[in-house]
Amino acid sequence: MINIAVIGAAGRMGRRIIANAIENGNFKVVGAVDWEGCPLLGQDAGSVAGVQALDVKITSSLAEVFASAKVDAVIDFATSGAVECAEIAVANNAAFVCGVTAMSAEERAALKALGKKGRLVVSGNMSVGVNLLFKLVKEAATVLGEKFDVEIVEMHHNQKIDAPSGTAVRLGEVVCEARNWDYDEVIRNGRAGKVGKRTCGEIGMHALRGGDVVGDHTVIFAAGGERVELTHKASSRDTFAKGALRAAEFLQNAANGLYDMQDVLNLK
Repeated sequence: MINIAVIGAAGRMGRRIIANAIENGNFKVVGAVDWEGCPLLGQDAGSVAGVQALDVKITSSLAEVFASAKVDAVIDFATSGAVECAEIAVANNAAFVCGVTAMSAEERAALKALGKKGRLVVSGNMSVGVNLLFKLVKEAATVLGEKFDVEIVEMHHNQKIDAPSGTAVRLGEVVCEARNWDYDEVIRNGRAGKVGKRTCGEIGMHALRGGDVVGDHTVIFAAGGERVELTHKASSRDTFAKGALRAAEFLQNAANGLYDMQDVLNLK
């Protein structure tokens, strides 16, 4: 049995992680954390998730959770504070799984440094299908070559606060790695006005928002006379929750290091 604490427990993803952990049977939810002003603080995490009561109250302090329970893994889907939570997890010899999408370069560097002292999986998308998409996009970018223009289109629900999505950014990075391009130099976030003829050395990035779309991503490779499109569509947040739990299982027997879902799924 793997004891987990969930950061962002009152949010949409946190609730699905808790529900899927209970359904899985290999996990026990021993801690639930959310932001200090969350109106659901003090309520039972299981009840908030729409499953049976767990006798685990939502708190605003991860340190408090570690003081009261044995935690094997922390799963973080909150919108901020990932580095601080990772530091607490590593200090307590717990694995850390992070699905936060909007992180700065400084935060990513800090998490990489923590990989020297602890076990972490950090991924902007925990979906098994999306991580297979990463692999397929890399292969397509390599095989098709630079004569094929690349455009990336993503769509999410109207409550998402960052754009483009972390998954779309990663897809762009995968193309750049395959073609030895610099992401910051070639990315074009939308187009408006007289931008001129499209160059061969750019990647168009387009973010759509509306309704309750969980997450759609399409990478388009287009050349004269033909087009290849690789698409993944998520219809349930459970796909991300199941992936996060799989990452927590992976870390139980992993050496110290910073991993991603490609490592978890043995896709490298």
